[in-house]
Amino acid sequence: MKEQLLKKFSEVFGDAEGAKLYFAPGRVNLIGEHTDYNGGHVFPCALTIGTYGVARKRQDQKLRFYSMNFEKLGVLESSVEGLKPEKEADWTNYPKGVMWAFGEKGMKVTNGMDLLLFGNIPNGSGLSSSASVEVLTGFILRDMYGFDVTNQDLALIGQYSENKFNGVNCGIMDQFAIAMGKKDNAIFLDTATMEFEYAPIRLEGAKLVISCSNKKRGLGDSKYNERRSECETALAELQQVVGINTLGDLTEEQFETYKSAIQDPVRVKRARHAVYENQRTIHAVAALKANDIEKFGRLMNESHVSLRDDYEVTGIELDTLVEEAWKVDGVIGSRMTGAGFGGCTVSIVKDEAIDRFKEQVGEAYLKKIGYAADFYVVEIGDGPVLL
Repeated sequence: MKEQLLKKFSEVFGDAEGAKLYFAPGRVNLIGEHTDYNGGHVFPCALTIGTYGVARKRQDQKLRFYSMNFEKLGVLESSVEGLKPEKEADWTNYPKGVMWAFGEKGMKVTNGMDLLLFGNIPNGSGLSSSASVEVLTGFILRDMYGFDVTNQDLALIGQYSENKFNGVNCGIMDQFAIAMGKKDNAIFLDTATMEFEYAPIRLEGAKLVISCSNKKRGLGDSKYNERRSECETALAELQQVVGINTLGDLTEEQFETYKSAIQDPVRVKRARHAVYENQRTIHAVAALKANDIEKFGRLMNESHVSLRDDYEVTGIELDTLVEEAWKVDGVIGSRMTGAGFGGCTVSIVKDEAIDRFKEQVGEAYLKKIGYAADFYVVEIGDGPVLL
């Protein structure tokens, strides 16, 4: 892989003198969806698939970008001078946004760079290809300039760039899971306090299988920002009657006691998902610690039902993948993962059932949706590295 990428870099940029190879993972969230901007808990892990970057610092201010995933776009050029948020642009908005964000935080990027990217995360799949590129860029800048930032800072800078440069109101989970990834562990993160712990994932005799719906979705133009504002309004209504800072502060019982303060039945559903999903995540991690993988699977299933019925972010593609997965003997749990409206599901599948799972779910999906899904058996990996 290293030789191939360096060879491609020299083809595109003339030579590979002084270039280095970096990697940042993608992520999957096992449970705790749409809780990260509601002050709740999430439980993501980094994957061994992600984004490779070959980068070299330039002596001038020119930026030259090339993606092997979008080869027909060729080399895209700009400058580190005058970087500004652009709503309508191409994939280079992600690395440029991070450079801009470093500058906003008092760490000015003064030189340009040549950057070649290759991602083996399915694009638009909800496995955080954009956050992977953001963390990768931050990691490269730290290495190039010796900026004094931790991996946790890289996550926050990546989120800041996505919010302010790309106009997507995302929470912290994706960037955090990628920057802080640890092999064979998921991260139990309290998004209200940023306190976290690593929890070992021991799936004896089972694997994580990602099913990609191949329905593309864009975060910025999905109903993501709409869901956020529905939750913010519900929170403001609840704050009239109970002293809370976030929806994640409520237990299920407290929510049931105070929910009449929410003026709109749709907002009641949105807030109920945020509260119950947060509690499910806490229970799921406890089940994992007790080595009760069956209970963890049941909670994953309940999470999907809540995302389908209360949060309404699933859609026919994801529902088909999950409902067909539930029919397969040997599936411990299955749910949509990511923002929804397309993207992927994550399932825990017993080893002996994996081939049957791909065949059965794949056939049913193709028949109902009219195009094929892709399946990836994944492993949990580390955060960003210099290769």
